Amino acid sequence: MTEVSRTDDSFHVFDTTLRDGAQREGINLTVNDKLAIARHLDDFGVGFIEGGWPGANPRDTEFFARAAAELDLEHAQLVAFGATRRAGGRAADDPQLVALVTSGAPVVTLVAKAHDRHVELALRTTLDENLEMIRDSVTYLRAQGRRVFIDCEHFFDGYRANREYALAVVRAAHEAGADVVVLCDTNGGMLPAGVHEIVADVLARTGARLGIHAQDDTGCAVANTLAAVDAGATHVQCTANGYGERVGNANLFPVVGALEIKYGRRVLPEGRLAEMTRISHAVAELVNLAPSTHQPYVGYSAFAHKAGLHASAIKVDPDLYQHIDPELVGNTMRMLVSDMAGRASVELKGKELGYDLSTDRDLAGRVVAKVKEQENLGYTYESADASFELLLRDEVRGSRDRFYTLESWRTISEQGPNGFTGNEATVKLWAKGERRIATGEGNGPVNALDQALRTALEGIYPQLARFELVDYKVRILEGQHGTGSKTRVLIESTDGTSTWSTVGVADNVVAASWLALEDAYTYGLIRAGQQPTE
Repeated sequence: MTEVSRTDDSFHVFDTTLRDGAQREGINLTVNDKLAIARHLDDFGVGFIEGGWPGANPRDTEFFARAAAELDLEHAQLVAFGATRRAGGRAADDPQLVALVTSGAPVVTLVAKAHDRHVELALRTTLDENLEMIRDSVTYLRAQGRRVFIDCEHFFDGYRANREYALAVVRAAHEAGADVVVLCDTNGGMLPAGVHEIVADVLARTGARLGIHAQDDTGCAVANTLAAVDAGATHVQCTANGYGERVGNANLFPVVGALEIKYGRRVLPEGRLAEMTRISHAVAELVNLAPSTHQPYVGYSAFAHKAGLHASAIKVDPDLYQHIDPELVGNTMRMLVSDMAGRASVELKGKELGYDLSTDRDLAGRVVAKVKEQENLGYTYESADASFELLLRDEVRGSRDRFYTLESWRTISEQGPNGFTGNEATVKLWAKGERRIATGEGNGPVNALDQALRTALEGIYPQLARFELVDYKVRILEGQHGTGSKTRVLIESTDGTSTWSTVGVADNVVAASWLALEDAYTYGLIRAGQQPTE
């Protein structure tokens, strides 16, 4: 692996989650959110964190003011974003540029027009004046002690429309003192071969240090970024989890994963790559978007195996169906048990859960048969590990673990005179030789049922006070009966330190929910160390 010192500046990982990533539809970051994300990105070890556009809006201005007092960055430098001076003015008098200096950020990224039509139609100025705007702005910021990167907006489209002018923009920025000239695929329409060809040509014709900023409109942002690196770019601009305008930007984590693992280029501090999955999920929580389960390297399903053929091979050698060891990026391998499962899948899943099935072929065969039977009824164990473990325990023990015996349950939903709908549930059961009847109210019949079951059992099993239902999903299974079709319910529960998922299938949503709740409570009590009593 090629070692890259954190001080020799030979390769840049530049993150723009707080600026470009925040432009994604549905993301609305507070200043506190931005500060927290910046800390995570610094912990990951990126070299530059673009914090926003100070002076353009109060939130970004406040961010830089608070960052100066509250952020103690260990690995990254903070970057302020802005634009070149206005046409016809002087950089020293431009309030935007003054705001960039005032922000205190040691590095400034300036966006500049590189497409001749954008210069004439959007800036409404001449091509020569645009070049002067770039030179004047870079010179001014350098004189103020700032390091300057230039983002050449719409560069690839501009290169194809007027190559000589696009090259003149790069030269103007480079000769004025910009440390890096970033070629931006602003519309996201490029493909890797074209990116490689153009970056190589620009590098040969200008001698400037080049970077790449790729949008993902063709689904090629990561590939385009790596193609630019192959062509000689030494600065990559990315966002965490690929957040960004429209369909997003080059995803930081696959880019860094490829550079570190596939290219053998050290771009992070020692030991930081193993934090990648954690950082990805932490940022997702802060932007209030569910982590993408199928994201490369860091997704929950990135190293999940379902097909029986895969499982048979993985049982021999995990590398046969995995491109890397998931622990390199802080992830884990998972075996999915489904109607596609064979004996190898079940044995590997059992081993993952602490059961050695390899010496009992009859037991493994019974589990496989039971899984196929249940999934034919509508169950799925891919996302319900706890229900699968209970099924496995049933086959190992020859009976079901029970902490109570159900006598009956019922729910009532009623409409009040003012339009209010009330939901009530009653549960009757036996636990430790005692008959218990409990009633619960909730904002829906399932919530009421959960409250009633909890009330009935908490006096006997105080551990239930820590249990909480944190996610609830309902799916109507395919069929010909419309509202009479079977329903599958997935429930995710937590005890405050770990989570588990359970599944129930029945002819109606309340009955399916009850089955998933029963599994959730049973599994939680087993985890808590309780011994079954019924």
